[in-house]
Amino acid sequence: MERRKNNERTRPTCPEVVARLEACADREHLCGMARFGIDTTTALGIRVVDLRRLAREIGRDHALALELYRLPIHEGRILASMLADPLLFSEEEMDRWVGEFRSWDLCDQCCMNLFRHTPYAYRKVGQYVASPEEFTRRAGFALLATLAAGDKRADEERFRACLPLIERYAREDSRDRVRKAVNWALRAVGKRGGELLSEALAVARRLADDGTFPAARWIGRDAVRELTDPKTLARIGRMRSRRSAR
Repeated sequence: MERRKNNERTRPTCPEVVARLEACADREHLCGMARFGIDTTTALGIRVVDLRRLAREIGRDHALALELYRLPIHEGRILASMLADPLLFSEEEMDRWVGEFRSWDLCDQCCMNLFRHTPYAYRKVGQYVASPEEFTRRAGFALLATLAAGDKRADEERFRACLPLIERYAREDSRDRVRKAVNWALRAVGKRGGELLSEALAVARRLADDGTFPAARWIGRDAVRELTDPKTLARIGRMRSRRSAR
């Protein structure tokens, strides 16, 4: 990249970033993405670790992020979620992005990198979960999971209030992309420890014993297995000890 006279690095333009993305395209990785159920229609085959490296090089650039997301390039949209400023990102923009999700990895990366950091993230959980659209509902549960894992200072009541939603949609929606996000959210809430661990386990055990809905049983059994694993419990204990010491 060129440098200004004052030696400051210039911001790359959108076409320059697209050229960088195209240079990173990897046909073999693209095939691997398809095997994991990722929609590769507009993908180039770029590893997320390489996208993160490029994002660190570029730095926060909200205008560039919005421009990148408008392009039909899968990895460009993931990169956009890493560059956008959550304080400048509007609810309308979030809804527009979610409405264009067609792949689970883009959904999850946007929730992880950007959505959970916005001031209205918790409100959007309920809104998206209530949508019948598959990827919008997945976004709601993925957002809940990333908030549970990342927002260490949040009031536990925020997550307790979401347990009935988890239990409801574990039984009502058996679509694969949704059930996996529901499972992720249940495990993430339980891993906060304390009373939430026991309450999440109670939900998981009820689902595991469900005799009517196979998806609910899968969600419950997988969550019980992880939330009772000694290694998981040890990590939860260490995490809560560090939090108490602050």
